[in-house]
Amino acid sequence: MKKMKRNEEWMKIYQNGDEAGYTALYEKLHEPLYCFLYRYTQEEQLSIDIIQDTFEILQKKKHTFNPAKGTVKAYLFQIAYRLLMNKLNRRKKWRSLLPFLAPQTHHSINMDEKLWIQQAIAKLPDKQRAIILLVYYEDLPQREIASILNIPVGTVKSRLHQAIKTLKEDLKEDFYVKG
Repeated sequence: MKKMKRNEEWMKIYQNGDEAGYTALYEKLHEPLYCFLYRYTQEEQLSIDIIQDTFEILQKKKHTFNPAKGTVKAYLFQIAYRLLMNKLNRRKKWRSLLPFLAPQTHHSINMDEKLWIQQAIAKLPDKQRAIILLVYYEDLPQREIASILNIPVGTVKSRLHQAIKTLKEDLKEDFYVKG
């Protein structure tokens, strides 16, 4: 009977440049990660997205794994948990700033409301619209947005603040009348 390799052995193989190690780790650990994330969030797509992001980080940081600090499974769960918390915290922030843009769990936004929101975003100045689209729709952190747009993080923050203020003013009255 052939001995099954442990996750740590597959990680070492992957760290040494053999993609078979990555494939084996993905095949062995994506399901337990998915189960954890789905049980935590009850959101299938979010769970799938976090797993994808987790394994992308593993590809970028495979050499930072240190077996003396824990198992590969714990390492991946830690990455996934941090990604999930960041995503949920950003959602919470969006819900408080722009409740009509945040993903709805109990009240779904109808097509008229979606169109109305899209029109309000389209009316924003180009520089503010870019920030809103990257922050909300692409769920990127401000530091990455600054890099993409080649502007300081402080400029991202001020444009985001102004865009939110403008959207609140433009949408608040109609949204609460409709809601």
